[in-house]
Amino acid sequence: LPSPHLPPPAPTNAILPPCSILPNCQFRSRTARLKTFTANQIDEVKDPSGLYFILPFQKGYLVNWDVQRQVWDHLFGKEMYKVDFPDTNIIITEPYFNFNSIQESMNEILFEEYQFQAVYRTNAGSLSAFKYFQENGSELCCLVVDSGYSFTHIVPYCKEKKMNEGICRINVGGKLLTNHLKEIISYRQLHVMDETHVMNQVKEDVCYVSQDFYKDMEIAQLKGEANTLMRDYVLPDFSTIKKGFCKPQEEMVYSGKYKTSEQILRLANERFAVPEILFHPSDIGIQEMGIPEAIVHSVQSLPEEMHPHFYKNIVLTGGNSLLPGFRDRVYAEVRSLTPSEYDVSVMLPENPITYSWEGGKLLSENDDFMDMVVTRDDYEENGHCVCEDKFDI
Repeated sequence: LPSPHLPPPAPTNAILPPCSILPNCQFRSRTARLKTFTANQIDEVKDPSGLYFILPFQKGYLVNWDVQRQVWDHLFGKEMYKVDFPDTNIIITEPYFNFNSIQESMNEILFEEYQFQAVYRTNAGSLSAFKYFQENGSELCCLVVDSGYSFTHIVPYCKEKKMNEGICRINVGGKLLTNHLKEIISYRQLHVMDETHVMNQVKEDVCYVSQDFYKDMEIAQLKGEANTLMRDYVLPDFSTIKKGFCKPQEEMVYSGKYKTSEQILRLANERFAVPEILFHPSDIGIQEMGIPEAIVHSVQSLPEEMHPHFYKNIVLTGGNSLLPGFRDRVYAEVRSLTPSEYDVSVMLPENPITYSWEGGKLLSENDDFMDMVVTRDDYEENGHCVCEDKFDI
C-alpha cells in the first residue's frame, strides 16, 4: 500500500481493475470530525479541505497497527476484495532493514489474526528488480532507485540478490516535498499548512525538475510575460471546483486581479525549487547526498568490475520519478559523475508507482514461488524463526 496521497481506485461498486491503488491511511474531515474515513473512502468526503491524516507509517516504518488493521480490514473485507484467507497467499512489502519487532507483529497479524494460507515478505525494490531481470534476461545487475513517500532508497541487485553493502537511504521523499511547498506558500501567499491534500495535488500538477537550476531561477525573477515559468493555479472550493487546475497561459492575467472569484496561487520558482531538494537536500538544511551522488556512492562501494553493469541498468521507481524532467536530470548528473568509458542508462517504467506490484504479480506466477513462501503450517510449527530464515529483508 503506497503513500496516502495517491489517487484512489475506482468506486467500490465498479469492477475492480487488476491493480488498485488506495491511500494507506485514515482521514478525518474538518466538517465531519466524528466520522473516520478509511483508504478509498476519501471519495465520500464532501469537503476535502483541511483533512486530518492518520497514518500507520511514520518515517517509513509501520508504527500504528490499529490504523493499519482497519485499512486491511477494509481492503480484505466485503467492500473490496472479499478475501478467503485460508485459501489465499499474500506478498507484502516492507522497508529495508526493518525492525525485528515490526516483522514479528506483521507475522502474527497475517498468520494468527487473518490466517492467510501463505505469506511472502520482501522489499518493494526486490520485486522491481525481479521484473527488470525477467524483461532483460541478459543483464546481470541493476540499480533500483525507489523514491517514495517517506524516503529514497538506492539498492544494487546482482542476479536478483540485493547487495546490502551498497544500499543507500536518503531521508527525502514526497511527504517532505509537499510539506516544504506548504511552508513556502504559507510564508509568501496564503496559509495552507492544514491543506496537505490540496497542496499535494498542486505539487503533482505544477512542479517539475529543472535541467538548469540557475537559468530557471533567472527566468522566474522576470516580470510579466517574460516570465515563462510562472503559472496560476486555481484552488478548489469543493462546491463548483472539485479539483484544482492550472490556468492556460493565454488566460493568465499578469497585472491586476482576475474578475472571477476563483482563489489563485501564483507559482514561479516554487515549481522547480521544491523538487530540487531531491538533488540537493542541503538546500533546506538536510545534510545528506542528493540522488545522483548517492547512486555513484552506492556503485563505488561495490567491486570495480561490476560498476559498468550497474551504471547501464539504473531503474527509477516510486511516485517522485513521475515529476517531469526527473529522469533526464538523474541521467545528466550521473553521466557527469562517472568515467566516460562507462555507458549510463536510466530507465523510467511506464508506471513507476505500480512497477514493484507488477514484479510481485510476475513472481506469484513463477513456478518457484511456493518454495519461497512461509505457509501457515510452517509458522505454527516453527514460529518467527522460519520467517527470519526464509525472508531476506
